[in-house]
Amino acid sequence: MNDLSPSDPNLMVLSSLFTAATAHASEAMGKWANGKISLSLDELREVALEEVSDELDIGDELFTMVVLNLEGELGGQLILTFDEQNGRQLAASLLGREVNTDPEWSDLEKSALSETGNILACAYMTVLTEVIATALVPSPPYFIQDYGASVLQQAVMTQAMVSDRVLICRTIFQRDNEVLNWNIFFVPTQELLSALENAVETIT
Repeated sequence: MNDLSPSDPNLMVLSSLFTAATAHASEAMGKWANGKISLSLDELREVALEEVSDELDIGDELFTMVVLNLEGELGGQLILTFDEQNGRQLAASLLGREVNTDPEWSDLEKSALSETGNILACAYMTVLTEVIATALVPSPPYFIQDYGASVLQQAVMTQAMVSDRVLICRTIFQRDNEVLNWNIFFVPTQELLSALENAVETIT
């Protein structure tokens, strides 16, 4: 993968592409959450592998996460992260219930968050599929609670095999103009990134 600087034309067009994908995901999220939640692209940039956690401010805190893998040759991983409070609040809002204070998450709560990840991933992949003319199919989502830095490092390992730098797409969420402590991290594999860059070259 060629190094991409913030002013690189390919990165700028890729940013426009992911902005469009995020807008589509925001529309889907609005329908799912009754118009209460919106999302926007926070950043798309290439960072050194060893600096990923520090650059994205993901430390050793315990996160609630929904993870989806892209199946097929052009892969990647999409990770939806919450802190405990925000995850519980979203689940309660989707289920029309009071916020659960039990230490253990119920199956219904896990299902609500997992379906959120599924809806967002499908919306993202619809836009990217149109660009590269190849179907991108997310795996069934799985709910985990783990340390954010550990999960992110695992997500970038495929890219690490071919480059010491990785491309990270980060999305932020808002509710009534309040920024929520949720994030989507999308980490494309080298094969998917190459396909996107080739499509970008065709566009430009």
